[in-house]
Amino acid sequence: MYEQSLYKILDNHIKQKVIDQQNRYNKWEYGYNKEHDIIVISKTGKIGEIYEIQNLKIALPLLEIGYKRSKKEKEQYWEPFQYPKELNNIKSVFDWNNKPDYFKEKWYDYIDEEFSRRENGFYFYNNGIPTYITGTHYTYLQWSKIDVGKPDYRESNRLFFIFWEACKADNRCYGMCYLKNRRSGFSFMSSSELVNQATISSDARFGILSKSGADAKKMFIDKVVPISINYPFFFKPIQDGMDRPKTELAYRVPASKLTRRKLDSNEKPEELEGLDTTIDWKNTGDNSYDGEKLKLLVHDESGKWERPDNILNNWRVTKTCLRLGARVVGKCMMGSTSNALDKGGENFKKLYYESDVTKRNRNGQTSSGLYSLFIPMEWNYEGFIDSYGLPVFETPEKETRGPDGSLIEIGVIEHWQNEVDGLKENQDALNEYYRQFPRTEEHAFRDEAKQSLFNLTKIYEQIDYNEDLRNTSVITKGSFQWANGIKDTKVEFIPNNDGRFLISWVPPNNMQNRVIIKNGIKCPGNEHCGAFGLDSYDISGTTDGKGSNGALHGLTKFSMEDVPINHFFLEYIARPQTAEIFFEDILMALVFYGMPVLAENNKPRFLYYLKRRGYRGYSMNRPDKVWNRLSPTEKEIGGVPNSGEDIKQAHAAAIESFINDNIGVLQDGSYGTMYFNKTLNDWSRFNINNRTAHDASISSGLAIMACNRHLYSPVAQIQKQNYNLGIKKYDNRSSISKIIQ
Repeated sequence: MYEQSLYKILDNHIKQKVIDQQNRYNKWEYGYNKEHDIIVISKTGKIGEIYEIQNLKIALPLLEIGYKRSKKEKEQYWEPFQYPKELNNIKSVFDWNNKPDYFKEKWYDYIDEEFSRRENGFYFYNNGIPTYITGTHYTYLQWSKIDVGKPDYRESNRLFFIFWEACKADNRCYGMCYLKNRRSGFSFMSSSELVNQATISSDARFGILSKSGADAKKMFIDKVVPISINYPFFFKPIQDGMDRPKTELAYRVPASKLTRRKLDSNEKPEELEGLDTTIDWKNTGDNSYDGEKLKLLVHDESGKWERPDNILNNWRVTKTCLRLGARVVGKCMMGSTSNALDKGGENFKKLYYESDVTKRNRNGQTSSGLYSLFIPMEWNYEGFIDSYGLPVFETPEKETRGPDGSLIEIGVIEHWQNEVDGLKENQDALNEYYRQFPRTEEHAFRDEAKQSLFNLTKIYEQIDYNEDLRNTSVITKGSFQWANGIKDTKVEFIPNNDGRFLISWVPPNNMQNRVIIKNGIKCPGNEHCGAFGLDSYDISGTTDGKGSNGALHGLTKFSMEDVPINHFFLEYIARPQTAEIFFEDILMALVFYGMPVLAENNKPRFLYYLKRRGYRGYSMNRPDKVWNRLSPTEKEIGGVPNSGEDIKQAHAAAIESFINDNIGVLQDGSYGTMYFNKTLNDWSRFNINNRTAHDASISSGLAIMACNRHLYSPVAQIQKQNYNLGIKKYDNRSSISKIIQ
């Protein structure tokens, strides 16, 4: 049974008594409400339902009057309103001004109603359910002309426009970063919003960027201009220039030629009011729109900017076009599918994750300033939307038809899976399909298989399996702490959403904190059950404020204890404020699990930290040398160097072997038990010539080597020599023995 997770309705986020009291006096103001941590998109002073879309809490307007197409619920769905025939011939405000007053009086209420819906949104009943669409969405559905005529109503687009309205309302936000699937309608929706805002804004500028200047121009000519041309006269401002411009759409008063006759007659010219607003496009480049002030920037195909163009560099420039000092005065509507990582996808991926609304600075803004939104393909896949605009997730039990009357005989999930199964033998084609029609963010950022050092098919099989699990039942986030705060006693694990550890297995109580004392040195009591791998760092701060993360991975091995076999049970990838906090985190994990760690000794501070605290026994020696061959430093603190070519090759081979044997679909048809997708993704991108960028791969590979250290033990070469012991050999075949010469 498919369970959607795109949005949910929060029934108890604010007490109903508080909502009713504020509604009574129209006290809810449009924008971000800090007290209740909601974004109010209602402009009436009253709110109704509160939606949570990708961790953004949005308060909708209160339902007061809802439009019903029919009294029968089954006949209630979205249908564009017919434009009155009497207004068909009115093409401009000049035609309207020439009409008699009685004619104008007849249509004032109709025009006012359309402006009200455009501003405040619209409630209509959809299969018996009152459904709110924003004013922008209403304008798109009712007044925008796309390649097939009027757009269809889709539930996915409703949620998209609600999220976009929240981005506009929130004064902390610069706009949205939308990770989409192919043919989702973003280009038309963003073009509609350009025209919608430009036709009600004065002294403003609106811009378009795409993966190339030609694409931006095509969007302008094929989408923006036709939408503007087909607006009703009462939404259409005075326009300067050609009816179908190629570079700029200008809503302003055309310049008139001053003649001598006009000057001599002293005639007072008729004053016309224009908006002085323009929509244009720019060629793709890092400095596009640099130094200009924009009210809305549409960034189309932003996940496909290939070298030398860089979407990250461009956004750093164009972001300044949307603000005056600390005040956000413009918004960006950014949306795209993602290319392969080395073809622009990597930069877009960084920008998308820098737009996570759960990660804000002290000014309340995300790192990028944008808000990220991902709508899975099953919400917006052509051919699997019913007549009510709702996605058909599973194969329908009764007859279901689309808006065009076509029969829908299979659910979109099953259809998608059939496509995936058919591409399993062609990994690059499969990854391209995942990127075009992603069900998860992991799908959207799939890389090309030919770029991976390891078996990408098995890695992605495991990632897909983990995504289906949602990681809810197998992974716990938390922290370790010393019991009662007393160091070097017992360690406890505390589940905590702000913790830095992810764990998928906890040893039984009798195995926790198991320590053995050897010659006065503390040694791990569960060394026979597993080991850790560590990629450490020595410096607390860096000049650029970034620096690589420290990484720790725990892996089990075969033993007679109650322990899962070949199971990665712990992932830690973080960089706390100081190195000492990091060291203490790692130490507590080692003590709790009672397992040793194989760490890099080219960053020795942590290993000295272990020795100073009396835990030298927890630091493994390098497995490829016997004790007498170790250097004095290696004997003192343990660890393994990171620089040797043999170690690098052995490390990569260890990961490769583990993936082939324990990741993805196994020989018995079951799946591996590696549930940490961050590490799996790091494996998929691992570059043996640039290991510093792969903290998770380094530590996980060391954990695998630690659990299989017998494979790396040096074997002494045995040379056999022949020695003459002086013993004679005799031939006894005759009656007299003879010495064999």
